[in-house]
Amino acid sequence: HKDIPLSAAMGIEVVEFANDRLVVRAPLAPNINVHGTAFAGSLYAIAALCGWGMTWLQLKVRHINGSIVIADGHIHYAAPVQQGIVAMCRFDGADLDTAMARLTGTDKTRFKLDCTIDAHGSEAAHFTGDYAVRLHQAPVNEG
Repeated sequence: HKDIPLSAAMGIEVVEFANDRLVVRAPLAPNINVHGTAFAGSLYAIAALCGWGMTWLQLKVRHINGSIVIADGHIHYAAPVQQGIVAMCRFDGADLDTAMARLTGTDKTRFKLDCTIDAHGSEAAHFTGDYAVRLHQAPVNEG
């Protein structure tokens, strides 16, 4: 919430994080549209933030200090969401290892993450994001 204040206004909270899986949720009320279902922009933002959160957590687990941006993102809406919003992101282990090796070798990396939002047991939305990470550079001491 500190780094991305919109997440607080949307009511996003982490439900579970276990190595390669992150689940977040947000209540419907602050994310509702005129039809009584989840606003498409909220679904996009929650899914994109789920991927951003997964990236942030993977960096923290490895004690890596870096900046994360979403370089590209696409979402497909398959069904309306009429209840609290739950998004899930998985990070394939091989992709993660490759991305982290590239990051430590070149100070930057990019990778794709898929995040899904379910409604009543089936996929309501599927987000694919291209996340770019650059290591923070240590300040130069010009002493």
